[in-house]
Amino acid sequence: MSTSPAPRALDARTAQRVQERQQRAGAAPWLHAESARRLAERLVVFRQAPRRVLDLSGSAGGPASVLAEACPDAQIDRAGAPAPGGRWWQRLLSPAPTALADGEADLLWSVMQLHWAADPPALLAAWRRRLAPEGALMFSTLGPGTLDALRQLYDQAGWGSPMAPLVDMHDLGDMLVAAGYEGPVMDQETLTLTWSSPEALLAELRELGANADPARFSGLRTPSWRQRLLDALSARADAQGRIALRLELVYGHAIRGLDRGPAVSAEVRIGLDDMSAMLRNRPKR
Repeated sequence: MSTSPAPRALDARTAQRVQERQQRAGAAPWLHAESARRLAERLVVFRQAPRRVLDLSGSAGGPASVLAEACPDAQIDRAGAPAPGGRWWQRLLSPAPTALADGEADLLWSVMQLHWAADPPALLAAWRRRLAPEGALMFSTLGPGTLDALRQLYDQAGWGSPMAPLVDMHDLGDMLVAAGYEGPVMDQETLTLTWSSPEALLAELRELGANADPARFSGLRTPSWRQRLLDALSARADAQGRIALRLELVYGHAIRGLDRGPAVSAEVRIGLDDMSAMLRNRPKR
């Protein structure tokens, strides 16, 4: 388990294309909208309703009505697409200007965005700067149990990786603490989705994203390879002809902790002259 700020294995250019495509779409993917609804149900953990909410999910995070219904008395500022320029994971750190300045949001809301960050600790720290003292962060993301059967299929066939590695929820909890949050609470649930055909399955997976693993197969796939993939997926169908895959949804919330003072070294150095003086002046028994 590591909380190192080193970027994770993620093709930032592919992640950028996916995010831009999802922001341009007329509606958020079904899974994002469902994730937003389930995340909203967890707002009951807060005693005081937030007054100023910053939604950094954009149109890819589900209908705006979900958050509006959960926080009916709040001022909700929904950020648009991130500012242009730079790599996508860097652009996530500098979203488009919003009405709420840094340090003003009582609640920062992020639906299905964190798994596109190449540097999750840096993104969590950037989010913390947007929060008011004791403000709350709530997010949903994909966990490493997502599409485990598809990973196994690719591995057995020698096809490389079908998707970039995902961060475990326990690691995310450690990252939250390291970024200056308090009381992080992480939980997860597994959804089993079924499709009537392998073509329908692949079409929905494309809506959810793309293979952003830098170690993926580097060339172009051929029609014959695609047919082998379709056949392998069809072989997983049940008696009713349905193909099932599991997705792991991870939910997290935490409170913006107080700003920490300068670090205090555990090592104390005392000069020889000072030590001699301390010994001379110590009380006699």
